[in-house]
Amino acid sequence: MKKAIIVGGSNGIGLAITRKLINDGYYACIFDRYEPEMDEAIRDRYEYINCNLLDFSTEIFDSYAKDSSVELLMITAGFGRVCDFEYLHPAEIDNLFKVNSAAAIKVIRAFYDRIKANEPFYCGVMGSIAGLVSSPMFSVYAATKAAVCRFTESVNTELEAYGTPNRILNVSPGSIKGTRFNGGENDLSQTEALAGEIVQNLFNHSELFIPQFDETFKGVIERYNADPHAFGQSSYEYKKSSGRAANENKVVIGYLSGTFDLFHVGHLNLIRNAKQLCDYLIVGVHPDASHKGKETFIPFDERMAVVGAIQYVDKVVQSVPEDSEAWEKWHFNKLFVGSDYKGTERFLRYEKYFEDKGVEIVYFPYTKSTNSTQIRDLIVKKSK
Repeated sequence: MKKAIIVGGSNGIGLAITRKLINDGYYACIFDRYEPEMDEAIRDRYEYINCNLLDFSTEIFDSYAKDSSVELLMITAGFGRVCDFEYLHPAEIDNLFKVNSAAAIKVIRAFYDRIKANEPFYCGVMGSIAGLVSSPMFSVYAATKAAVCRFTESVNTELEAYGTPNRILNVSPGSIKGTRFNGGENDLSQTEALAGEIVQNLFNHSELFIPQFDETFKGVIERYNADPHAFGQSSYEYKKSSGRAANENKVVIGYLSGTFDLFHVGHLNLIRNAKQLCDYLIVGVHPDASHKGKETFIPFDERMAVVGAIQYVDKVVQSVPEDSEAWEKWHFNKLFVGSDYKGTERFLRYEKYFEDKGVEIVYFPYTKSTNSTQIRDLIVKKSK
C-alpha cells in the first residue's frame, strides 16, 4: 500500500491534505503533537505518530525514509502571530525558527535520497506569501518562511542538475480560512478545495504554488517589487488596523531549582518534563545541599556547567533561598516542583503568594528512577 507522510497533519490545511490523500488511496502517516479528529470509518487508513518539532529527533524520519512504500512527504507544521517585533521573546524567536525552518529542512534532508532518485517521489512544504514580501508585524515568522522559500528554490536547482524529475513544492499562501493558525477552528469545508490544489501541484512536480495568485497575489508581489518601502508601510498600517495584532508577551517562562549533585536520569526527566510545559526554562542550581543537611560531591561551578549544557535548559542561574525571591528576579509563569512538597507549610505559603501573580505551581508526581540518595549511599558504602 502506498503511504504518505504529513507532518502537521492533525490540524488546518494539514488535516485537509491528509483527508484528500486518504480519499486518493494513500495510507496516511500523521506526525503531529496532537491526534487528529478522524471518522472511525477510516481508522484503518492512517496512523498517528506523536511528534514535537521543538524536541526534534531525526531517527523516526530516517526509519520512514527507508520504507519504499512511502512516496509522498508534505510538511505543513508551523506557527506564528501578528505582533510588533518587541513583543517576541528570544525563546519565541528560537521556537519559530526551530519549527518553521530548521525542522522542515531536516525532515526533507532525511528523505533527500528518495527525492534525488529517479523514481517518483512527491515532496512539499509550506512557505508563505509573507516570506516573499515585506511583512512588518510578522517579521520573524516571515523570516522563517523566507528561509523555506529560498531553500526550496535553491535545492530545486540542484535537483534539476542531478537530472531527477522530482522537485520540492513550495506552497506559499496568504491567510487560510478554516484553520487554527490565527485563533480559528478547523473547518474542512473551507480547506478541502485548497488541499486538492496542493495535492495536484505535488503530483505535477511543481516548484511553487501561490494560491489565488492571479486573483490577488500577483498584484501584491508586483506592488512590493515596484516600491518595497511603500508596500511595507501599507502592510504595517493594514495589520495595525485589522485588530489581529497580539502585542503582548506570550512566552511561558518556567522555573525549577535543585542541587543536581551526581547528575542522573531522574534529573534529566524532571528538566525535560518541565520544558514540555513552558517555552523558556530557567533552572536554579543550589550552591550546596546544606538546606537538606547533606554534603555535595560535585563542585557548584561544575554542576552549573552540567545543567547549562542540557538542551532543555534556556538559562541556568544560581538559585536563591526562596522561590518567591526567584520570581522577583525572573518573573516566571510556572514553578515546577516535586509532588512531595505539595501541602507543606512552605508551598502553602507559596500558593498564597503566587495566586495574584499569574503563577502556576506544577507538582510533578514522584517517579521511581535512579536518584541522588541511592547514588550517594552507594558511594559512602563503597568508601568505607
